[in-house]
Amino acid sequence: MKFVAYERTKQGTGASRRLRNAAKVPGIVYGAGTPTMIELDHNALFFALKKEAFHSSILEMELAGKTETVLLRDYSMHAYKPIVMHVDFQRVDEKTTLRKRVPLHFVNEEVSEAVKTDKCFINKALSELEIECLAQKLPEFITIDLGGMKKGDSIHARDLKLDEGIKIVRRGQKDITIVSAVAPKAEADEGAAAEAAAGAAPAAAAAPDAKAAKAPAKEKQNKK
Repeated sequence: MKFVAYERTKQGTGASRRLRNAAKVPGIVYGAGTPTMIELDHNALFFALKKEAFHSSILEMELAGKTETVLLRDYSMHAYKPIVMHVDFQRVDEKTTLRKRVPLHFVNEEVSEAVKTDKCFINKALSELEIECLAQKLPEFITIDLGGMKKGDSIHARDLKLDEGIKIVRRGQKDITIVSAVAPKAEADEGAAAEAAAGAAPAAAAAPDAKAAKAPAKEKQNKK
């Protein structure tokens, strides 16, 4: 995706307020050199932020007649108005290693045995996954095929087939559950009821034994 930015010379709260009143958004570009203060058209940026690719892919920024490759790093919104207050970009090149959360796209859910036959609920534990890779290898999204799922199945991070050079950031977790096929509620309730009944049976059987054990003691007391 491409967008146009303009150099910003004035800084400070007052200058930023005047920019916003003129339908502009103050921002900064950092990394690979000196940070550059920029400004962008608010409406163009506002609608770009609604696109998934603007958040998860390498962008081409036109600035002062030159094109740079950048990555959206952060942005802030007004507390209750649909106004973008500030935006941060990072310069990247083919040697830049970065960590980025990438959206997950789930496909073939409706044709899986878990859904089509077993009427399972597909529990998507994650909607995005943090990865580490060179900027040039950054995927716009990761596709997860649910077509082979059956009741009780789960897909974990270790199951994903990612391109060479792309690593999943685990942050101390041995494995990460991404999606699982959960049994229908009625079936789950039946299983819970069966477990409860199984647990109650030994307790019911033990109750007469407890009464029998107390009986001799009562008889002994009556003889006295």
